[in-house]
Amino acid sequence: MIKKCLFPVAGYGTRFLPATKSMPKEMLPIVNKPLVQYGVEEAIAAGMDQMAFVTGRGKRAITDHFDISYELEHQIAGSAKESYLTGIREVLDKARFTMTRQREMKGLGHAILTGETLIGNEPFGVVLSDDLCLNNGGDSVMTQMVKLYKQFRCSIVAIQEVPADQTEKYGVIAGELLKDGLYRVDDMIEKPSPEEAPSNLAIIGRYILTPDIFDILRDTPPGKGGEIQLTDALLQQAKNGCVMAYKFEGQRFDCGSVDGFIEATNFVYENIYKKQQK
Repeated sequence: MIKKCLFPVAGYGTRFLPATKSMPKEMLPIVNKPLVQYGVEEAIAAGMDQMAFVTGRGKRAITDHFDISYELEHQIAGSAKESYLTGIREVLDKARFTMTRQREMKGLGHAILTGETLIGNEPFGVVLSDDLCLNNGGDSVMTQMVKLYKQFRCSIVAIQEVPADQTEKYGVIAGELLKDGLYRVDDMIEKPSPEEAPSNLAIIGRYILTPDIFDILRDTPPGKGGEIQLTDALLQQAKNGCVMAYKFEGQRFDCGSVDGFIEATNFVYENIYKKQQK
């Protein structure tokens, strides 16, 4: 039902300078795999096979990663090292990749709107690669959200509880609790202070959006930080119809921060990588 997933990957990654001076932050490896590949694999597991990237200047490495490397493959063909490419080959076999460029950094809402040319008039997933989401032994976060979409047919945002003093880092929702972990959104604020926050339920980097979001974004004025905020457009969508917020099953690592990146690396090494090597 949902075949396309949008990846806004045009950001600068300033918190990881100087490493990200010439290397996209989305290509930073969690052990032996770049962040963005984890997101693509999550989308594939949810039944999506068309990956759309909104890129920017200096992001060519992402495009190259999701392509064949003839020279490398020729050099290691027939050797034990060839097995290291098994994972990315499976990804390339299961999905198609398209790219467009965001010329100016005007916020997540602007990045989503830039991707309209790749998405068209259909519902789609959105993955922010900074957020690594894992649910060992269970459905991926995007798979969980696709199942909800089949039931409700409206936009869905993934949420988790955060400490009250961290609401300024996130979009924060409030709404009617429909059942355990599922809310119908009636308020949504981008990066509120603890005093302004309507709850401690923070939006993280997983969305399913219906295509009317594009028309709403076109009419959304700049908000917090002078940027076009997806949160503002989603609030309007909620007022016009319905937006759900889902407290997902699994773990989320904020790999946009150094502490979260190290925590994710240690977790993946101990719980996934080492087991795969046995």
